[in-house]
Amino acid sequence: MEARDRADERGRADRDTVSAIERFLSWEAAGGLTLIAAAAAAIVWANSPLAELYSAILKAPAAVQLGSFQIAKPMLLWINDGLMAVFFLLVGLEIKRELLEGELAQPGAIALPAIAAVSAMAAPAAIYLAFNHAGSDLVGWAIPTATDIAFAVGILALLGTRAPSSLKLFLLALAIIDDLGAIIIIALFYTADLSTGSLALAGAAILLLIALNLAGCAHVAAYVLAGVFLWICVLKSGVHATLAGVALGFAVPLRGAREGQEAPLHRLEHSLHPWVAFGILPVFALANSGIPLAGISPASLLLPVPLGIALGLFVGKQLGASVATWLSVRLGLGTLPAGASWLQMYGVCVLAGVGFTMSLFIGTLAFADEGQLAAVRLGVLTGSLLSAVLGYIVLYVASARFRAIGSAI
Repeated sequence: MEARDRADERGRADRDTVSAIERFLSWEAAGGLTLIAAAAAAIVWANSPLAELYSAILKAPAAVQLGSFQIAKPMLLWINDGLMAVFFLLVGLEIKRELLEGELAQPGAIALPAIAAVSAMAAPAAIYLAFNHAGSDLVGWAIPTATDIAFAVGILALLGTRAPSSLKLFLLALAIIDDLGAIIIIALFYTADLSTGSLALAGAAILLLIALNLAGCAHVAAYVLAGVFLWICVLKSGVHATLAGVALGFAVPLRGAREGQEAPLHRLEHSLHPWVAFGILPVFALANSGIPLAGISPASLLLPVPLGIALGLFVGKQLGASVATWLSVRLGLGTLPAGASWLQMYGVCVLAGVGFTMSLFIGTLAFADEGQLAAVRLGVLTGSLLSAVLGYIVLYVASARFRAIGSAI
């Protein structure tokens, strides 16, 4: 009797995990399509008669002041430093959940996407550095290392049932590990001059978050208030403010205060998803994707920065991920996702080259000059678009062929 009860409990846990993954993928898929629309709108707006309005809105100053304390930034930086901190909060929540109870919690399941993710970050960086091995452009090496979860999963979702769910989970795990790598890169390589006083206060805020977690506090509001204080301290410290969102995400508990109570992490993640997918990320895309096309020619893409980024995303990502995947399976370090063919796996590896949101974000950290940022946008959009189109075509053809073989058998 007890054995049957335990089996039923495990079955319910497995079903809850599957439904959580399905909800996650549905948000990411719809959000990815919204991102595409926002990026297209930004390009149209930046090249329309209202282009000056687009630029004026992004440069408009906005300030928050309390006594002598003030945070003053143009609207673009409020979006990139403020709204994106909420996005990184969601990333932190997702990584923690996956590490503790999701796909990343199973060593056997995580080996293949982990190896593929690391290789798919190293190869694009090497390609970028091959074209930008000296001078100030060197700092952009991390731009093509990122994968955009929402965009990539959104494209994969267009295939519907043609793509097995195991492929979606592989891409999801790869992109999450990729995000974790991007967070580490931002923390280590993209920080300004540090303020020891602000860092000390940020450390105190992190200790407060840890204390709330250890005390079993399940009130999301308490974590959010401490997180806002942490964001202000990190913003003033010289470390990029979005890392405060990640730290807050890691601190939110994965267990409720009482038996049967929904975990604060699940509650906050579920609440944030629609706001991030359909609000924050589209606004970020709208603010950062507007490329004035006047004066841009095919030769513009051959300049070192855009060429290194575009080839890093389009060639480096698929090369790194696919070679690492093939070698891992051949050496017995991982297994091919259930129900997937090698051609389908290659298509997913190509989709990993859709960098978009994270690549554009790292680009804003690497470069400040508007001319360089325009080159970054050109490279990111070109590499991401090529990866999206080729990845979709390969997956569509592979899935049709796979089904034809299955029906013949």
